[in-house]
Amino acid sequence: MTNQAVSDLIERSNRLGADPRNTNYAGGNTSAKDSETDPVTGDDVELLWVKGSGGDLGTLTESGLAVLRLDRLRALPSVYPGEEREDEMVAAFDYCLHGRGGAAPSIDTAMHALVDAAHVDHLHPDSGIAFATAADGEHLTRDAFGGRVVWVPWRRPGFQLGLDIAAVKRDNPDAVGCILGGHGITAWGATSDEAEANSLWIIRTAADYIAEHGRPEPFGAVENGYEPLAEQERRAKATALAPALRGLASTDHPVVGHFTDDEAVLDFVSRAGHPRLAELGTSCPDHFLRTKVKPLVLDLPADASIEDSIARLRELHEAYRADYTAYYERGAAAARARGEEPPAMRGADPAIVLIPGVGMFSYGPDKQTARVAGEFYVNAINVMRGAEAISSYAPIDESEKFRIEYWSLEEAKLQRRPRPEPLATRIALVTGAASGIGKATAARLAAEGACVVIADLDLEKAEAAAAEIGSTDVAIGVRADVTDEKAVQAAVDETVLAFGGLDLVVNNAGLSLSKSLLETTVADWDLQHNVMAKGSFLVSRAAAKVMIEQGLGGDIVYISSKNSVFAGPNNIAYSATKADQAHQVRLLAAELGEHGIKVNGINPDGVVRGSGIFAGGWGAKRAAVYGVPEEKLGEYYAQRTLLKREVVPENVANAVFVLCTSDLDHTTGLHIPVDAGVAAAFLR
Repeated sequence: MTNQAVSDLIERSNRLGADPRNTNYAGGNTSAKDSETDPVTGDDVELLWVKGSGGDLGTLTESGLAVLRLDRLRALPSVYPGEEREDEMVAAFDYCLHGRGGAAPSIDTAMHALVDAAHVDHLHPDSGIAFATAADGEHLTRDAFGGRVVWVPWRRPGFQLGLDIAAVKRDNPDAVGCILGGHGITAWGATSDEAEANSLWIIRTAADYIAEHGRPEPFGAVENGYEPLAEQERRAKATALAPALRGLASTDHPVVGHFTDDEAVLDFVSRAGHPRLAELGTSCPDHFLRTKVKPLVLDLPADASIEDSIARLRELHEAYRADYTAYYERGAAAARARGEEPPAMRGADPAIVLIPGVGMFSYGPDKQTARVAGEFYVNAINVMRGAEAISSYAPIDESEKFRIEYWSLEEAKLQRRPRPEPLATRIALVTGAASGIGKATAARLAAEGACVVIADLDLEKAEAAAAEIGSTDVAIGVRADVTDEKAVQAAVDETVLAFGGLDLVVNNAGLSLSKSLLETTVADWDLQHNVMAKGSFLVSRAAAKVMIEQGLGGDIVYISSKNSVFAGPNNIAYSATKADQAHQVRLLAAELGEHGIKVNGINPDGVVRGSGIFAGGWGAKRAAVYGVPEEKLGEYYAQRTLLKREVVPENVANAVFVLCTSDLDHTTGLHIPVDAGVAAAFLR
């Protein structure tokens, strides 16, 4: 049975973490102390349950807690080697663990263990960090809270900070918490409810103080020409800029993007003070670990042309990289002077790009990381607004930022991350993906790490298929009539705006009508050619434009057919359009190779199971042609193959995946048969 203190801790954590005013995603930590029976000795033992490293309060469960013995934690000060070697204490936490399993203890464990209170909360609320980063934060803390909240000057998270806060609690019996300079807040209580109430009181009191005493325009007046564009116009401009921006942000490592035109962002970049404040960078460690120390800011008005904006962004990106490299070299030199060897530079590209009148692009190794980075920069904007309203924004200095960003403990955390999946950072658009081959392909690409857009004529089914795959950080559904040029462009635009760009296209949308030459009408012919030949052309053209602008290469895969090379009865229109698609592969491979874009095809046959084409009447007609019951059609196709195996959608999806991996990065213009062996369709 779960300890009541633990149940209370989980519930409190979830409530606090569910409200972004209290803390950011995966930010902060909470704890509880209580006794349990030691299963070895049968005696009561005092334990600490604390949110583990990297967990999120809003979704915290018991498995996300580290469980440690308090007697051993309280003994650690006797072996503490001093601030210069405090990082060594993290390894000591492993010797304080109780029981099996549980999360890894975080750097903040000492804070929770050493503070003499049953329940402790450490949070990163915007209002609290506004006080923590204000130039006269200590005075403001006294003015706003009296003696109930104590100012603690900036100190890196770690064992010494835990000792400092324990001393604050011991020396200030009326205090319910503290403001940590440059960082956040910590509160405590004798019960879980009391700790939560104290945390919320600090957060609300800080927010109310800012609202009552703050200047009305802390970022300055709106700058002429930097006002937000109308929604449709700004999103169109964001879509046009996204491919080039993603290419720049991927100079060192490929990334996925996220776009937001949040009101806070649009207001910030419209104000006269935004260049100065953006240059100062973020302060809270959680912020700049996600966003880098500062963003790249386009210094052109909202109505600047796409061409001028991209040209200027290229110049600013080059300068940003040089500036970040210099920042790294200064920090690394200082580290070496202290006798430390810093980790290698992780990349000099920006994680945040601000575009006046348009919004913000954020980047990361996956969509969730990119989205969360953007959310953190919105937090940073809120912090700057609060600090500037009641004082002036004064983040921690550059040397301390470097020590946090390139902290050996942070590097160790990064090294513990799982190895990326083969298609990590790839953004895929699959047409006709609500069923059959397309759905199986989308699922396989997502399983291998790609972000996937499921495009289908039926939006409801596309969204349902996407939801089966995962959250909107992994897959989204869009409506796309591939015969309509504007609809195709809209689907590509949605892809770009959702994930920052496009790397991989699977032309799968199709249909078939089984008719003889004399029965085939012009309408039959046009329909099949419009969907497959014209549709593939329109999708490939729109996608190739994005890929070329990104400069990151890419893959275009056509789901053609055995019938593109095999002549059979009663499907003149279908086979002819599949032959058209097959030759598009060769033509585009020849044309797009100079841009690093590979174009390949797959020739399936007899994919009956789950197929929208076969379910739509094609199966019944093909069964009639071959003289077998429709439900036996898959078995019939299998028996006429060399391998005597039925082909299913997942077999085709496997081939798509292989074509898009690094194992075949020198292959273009190829058609892969996925037909279990049909000798008459061998490629020659």
